[in-house]
Amino acid sequence: MKSNFLGKGSGCHRRVFDSPSLFIGPRGFGKRAIEILLGSLVCAQLLAAESKIIAPGESLQKLAEGFAFTEGPACDAQGNVFFTDQPNDRILKWSTEGKLSTFLQPCGRANGLCFDAQGNLWACADATNELWRVDPAGKATVVVKDFEGKLLNGPNDVWITPGGGIYLTDPYYKRPYWQRGPKELSEDVYYLAPGQKTLVRVISDFKQPNGIIGTPDGKTLYVADIGANKSYHYRIQADGSLAEKKLFCELGSDGMTIDNEGNVYLTGKGVSVYDASGAKIEQIAVAEPWTANVCFGGKDRHTLFITASKSFYGLRMRVKGVGSQ
Repeated sequence: MKSNFLGKGSGCHRRVFDSPSLFIGPRGFGKRAIEILLGSLVCAQLLAAESKIIAPGESLQKLAEGFAFTEGPACDAQGNVFFTDQPNDRILKWSTEGKLSTFLQPCGRANGLCFDAQGNLWACADATNELWRVDPAGKATVVVKDFEGKLLNGPNDVWITPGGGIYLTDPYYKRPYWQRGPKELSEDVYYLAPGQKTLVRVISDFKQPNGIIGTPDGKTLYVADIGANKSYHYRIQADGSLAEKKLFCELGSDGMTIDNEGNVYLTGKGVSVYDASGAKIEQIAVAEPWTANVCFGGKDRHTLFITASKSFYGLRMRVKGVGSQ
């Protein structure tokens, strides 16, 4: 595994002009090629300067690479970011000092992660179709393993409310390493009340739920139906049930996060950012086949961390994170 830290200006995070193919003749670069190359040297700074959310002069930086597939970033109270290298069955820690280490291996091939107020890391244990709680020492406890006696499909993403309630998406992605029978449940979203071990189904009309995030006041929940390529928001009721379903945007998402200004971040082909009204305000390009998930972290929560295919990225932001994700 290779870990590095690139300086400012390491590349553009989004495309702002269309360029014809470069012509390189026998004597080298043509005039148009030189113009484009010179433009690329300053594009990152120009784009960040005009961005509503990215810090001035900053650009996407690859922090570490050489993984099999990265997922599920979550930030602890100190600002350290934990993420999974799912095929290699491990949870890694990126410290606030920029050092990478292994936190837990094996880890149930964990997918989505989220920290609670007590410092426990909740993990969607994909290998066994369970929801785990992992204490700061790395001891895992199985909290949920079924719904009404039926095996979960494969817990995928998780968000914890300010009051300690847990929302969980449960899509079905058949894994070659599973030793189980056929699918037993529809692909739904569940709620786990604080201190409870029994799930309550709260969304049952999605094609394939995936990314999930809530507002820091615990009043609104965003959930992506990646199968239908749409995302919705709901009003969270006192008992954890959901009301007032409304379309948020015409885009599904693998992972989600939210910043202190209410902007919502969706992943897949890079990172797409929408304001609270559902208007798209930013597209952060990531040069990887798939961008799986995203969270804010660092000591000041002003770094956006991105898990994308075999790599792990960071981008300094003007806005900041508001929770574990």
